[in-house]
Amino acid sequence: MKELRLDKYLTEMGEGTRSQIKEMARKGRISVDGIPEKRAERKIHPEQNQVTVDGRLVSYVRYEYYMLNKPQGVVSATEDSRYETVISLIGDRKRDDLFPVGRLDIDTEGLLLITNDGDLAHQLLSPKKHVDKIYFARIEGELPADAKRRMEEGLVLSDGTVTMPAYLEVLEQGKEEEPSEILLTIREGKFHQVKRMFETLGCRVVYLKRMSMGSLALDEVLKPGEYRPLSEEEIRNLKSHGNVRGQD
Repeated sequence: MKELRLDKYLTEMGEGTRSQIKEMARKGRISVDGIPEKRAERKIHPEQNQVTVDGRLVSYVRYEYYMLNKPQGVVSATEDSRYETVISLIGDRKRDDLFPVGRLDIDTEGLLLITNDGDLAHQLLSPKKHVDKIYFARIEGELPADAKRRMEEGLVLSDGTVTMPAYLEVLEQGKEEEPSEILLTIREGKFHQVKRMFETLGCRVVYLKRMSMGSLALDEVLKPGEYRPLSEEEIRNLKSHGNVRGQD
C-alpha cells in the first residue's frame, strides 16, 4: 500500500477534519510509532507505522463491507436532516466514507450493503452487469392471470418507463382480504420500481423486503437494524465474474 499523509489517514478513519487533525498534531496529541508528530502533512506507511491519538491506537482500514438488515423508518443515505440514516446504524465502523449500495425506500426492509468500495458498488448497480435482486412482498389486489408473463416480457410503467424482464414467483395466492405473498427478481433499481411494477398490474405492495443482491443473501439471524461485517468469502463472491455477469 502506498504512503499516505498523516492528516488524510486520520481523516479517513473519522478522527476529524484536516484542520482539526492539524490542530491536534500541533498540540502533541498525535504520535507515530510512539513519537509525538506535529507535522500533519507527514507521509506514513499505513501497514508499517503505528498511529495513536491521545494514546489510542488508530488502525487503518482501506475498505469496509457490512451487511445490514435495513429496518423501516430509516433512509438509505449518508446523512439526512429529518430521518435516521442507514450509516448511523453501523456503530463500530472505522471509516468515515461509507455509503449504501443502492437505495431501499424508507418503508422497505431487508438486505443493504454498506461499504466504501466504489468499484464494487458500480458493478452491483449497473444494469449492464445483470445482477439479480430478489424481493419478498405482500400484495393487495388480485394478480392478473398473465402477471408472470408480463413481468418476464418487461412492463411499461405509468410514466412510460420500460422495465427489464423480471421473474415473478407466487408463494401464496391471496384469498378474500388476505394479501398474496410473492418473490420478485429484478436486475435494475429504478425509483420505487417494485411498487410501480405491481401498480401497473393493478395491485398494491403493502410490505417489501429485499432478500438478496447478486451472491449476497440476507443473513437470517440479523433482525431489522442489525448488521455484521461481510466474510472474506462473501466479498470474493461479490467481486467474482461468476456473480457479476457481463451483458448477454
